[in-house]
Amino acid sequence: MAFSKAALKGRSNLIIGAVLTALVIGMAVFAPLLAPYHPINDADLMVSEEPPSADYLCGTDTQGRDVLSRVIYGSRISLSVGLVSQLINTIIGVILGVTAGYFGTWWDDLVMGLTNIMLSIPSMIFALAIMALLGPGLVNVYIALGLTNWSFTCRITRSQVLSAKRIEYVRAAEALGYGKWRIMFGQILPNVVGPILVMATLGIAYAILTEASLSFLGLGTQPPTPSWGGMLSNAREEFFTAPWISIYPGLAIFVTVLGFNLLGDGLRDLLDPHKH
Repeated sequence: MAFSKAALKGRSNLIIGAVLTALVIGMAVFAPLLAPYHPINDADLMVSEEPPSADYLCGTDTQGRDVLSRVIYGSRISLSVGLVSQLINTIIGVILGVTAGYFGTWWDDLVMGLTNIMLSIPSMIFALAIMALLGPGLVNVYIALGLTNWSFTCRITRSQVLSAKRIEYVRAAEALGYGKWRIMFGQILPNVVGPILVMATLGIAYAILTEASLSFLGLGTQPPTPSWGGMLSNAREEFFTAPWISIYPGLAIFVTVLGFNLLGDGLRDLLDPHKH
């Protein structure tokens, strides 16, 4: 979809969010080129908890590992969790939302009942319960977060489908004898993808923040793999003696979540026909 310069004018949230998101993605993709040290193997207890300097721009942690390198590589964990878990959420939510909105009847009642149950449970509590059942680990984080927030996408998709299925092009497709699945996913879904895209973008930010929380509690990515939440957890006791160990991963979480939130808000404004 192409957007004119006039449409982008005044969209500071979209521009800032896109820039921040691109920087974080670039950091994750080019981590081996950007990181001055290996995030795990280059540990030197002789420089443990060294403050920021020319050799270590963001200082070192308790094991003498470069904080900057670990923050850079930690972006890979956070982005992978955000993208994979949100992909699972979107697939589940879209399939249930499209079918519930189009078919209606008892299936709609069943899906909406399940959605309301999911919405009534705090997603963080649900994720913690799943992690307690499956155990810590990155793959289990994908599963836990992938099964947590699909209800928001489902509700939004259903509401869009309920409106779209009454439009003339859908009735024309039905009159031409198109199959129900072809109409749902070939005719309706492409025309309601805007709100789903916005929800997915905002969901990535929430997944990144939740993963950091799980890692902070020891249920996410396990040491020595660099994870922003895990770095914060390991730096709790050194906050007053070596604050740089926790400041930089905390700043990385803040910038990444802010970027995706601004991007989502900007896309929502850009795709809203009532604001043009």
